[in-house]
Amino acid sequence: MSKTAWLNLYGHPSPLRAEVDPVRQSVRLGAREFAVAEERWEVPTRGNIYGVALNFRGALAALGNATSAPPYQSPPRAPILYLKPRNTRIGYGAPVPVPVEVEAVAVGATLGVVLSQDAYRIAARDAAHFIAGYTIVNDVTIPHESYYRPALKQKCRDGFCPIGPWVVERDQIGSPDALAIRAYVNGELVLENNTANLIRPIPQLIADISAFMTLAAGDVLLVGLPENLPLARAGDRVAVEIDGLGRLVNPLVAEAQPARQA
Repeated sequence: MSKTAWLNLYGHPSPLRAEVDPVRQSVRLGAREFAVAEERWEVPTRGNIYGVALNFRGALAALGNATSAPPYQSPPRAPILYLKPRNTRIGYGAPVPVPVEVEAVAVGATLGVVLSQDAYRIAARDAAHFIAGYTIVNDVTIPHESYYRPALKQKCRDGFCPIGPWVVERDQIGSPDALAIRAYVNGELVLENNTANLIRPIPQLIADISAFMTLAAGDVLLVGLPENLPLARAGDRVAVEIDGLGRLVNPLVAEAQPARQA
């Protein structure tokens, strides 16, 4: 079933509105129809990208009593935020560079919520009016243990945030709080979860975050990462799939070593 979406093809100066088929992974632009894999893709939105840690019930439960240990001594009572800066963003099909000193990276299959307008101090009941649509994100991460310190070295490497291939408009998705999320490595299903397992559903996330900061039009809010993230290595091909949105595919490659200075 086709859906209306925004996408950004390589070489075009601005995003395009098109009909997409998330199941067939195809696009119709005017009289032209083509498969996603036939084109080069840019990131479909250029706003800030904010991630939320420990927002899946299973991910928080997996920490056990660690959340009650010093220095915090209690589970989080507010969203734990982090940034995926501009250097991390790549589009569908672009290679993810795996640092040479890293054996494997975690596949961070998640839903991206794209803001339609600036949002500040928004009530949860009004949050839907500030959503432009939804996209697929792979929040690539080097495995680490601490969730309470900014994981810049683990999350902010070049190419560590594939996003796309498009933004499906809000009204084209029935309930974003009940979407199946799957991840594949080399065609094998390695992760399956659902946004129904979020601790804070999307409207509450927008309300809690906009209570102290403005979320701008075009910004992307990553709803959280499931527990037991699968690992992938250079040479693998990773896909993240979300019901109603389609599939985001990216190869992993060994990061090129910097040239030695004479």
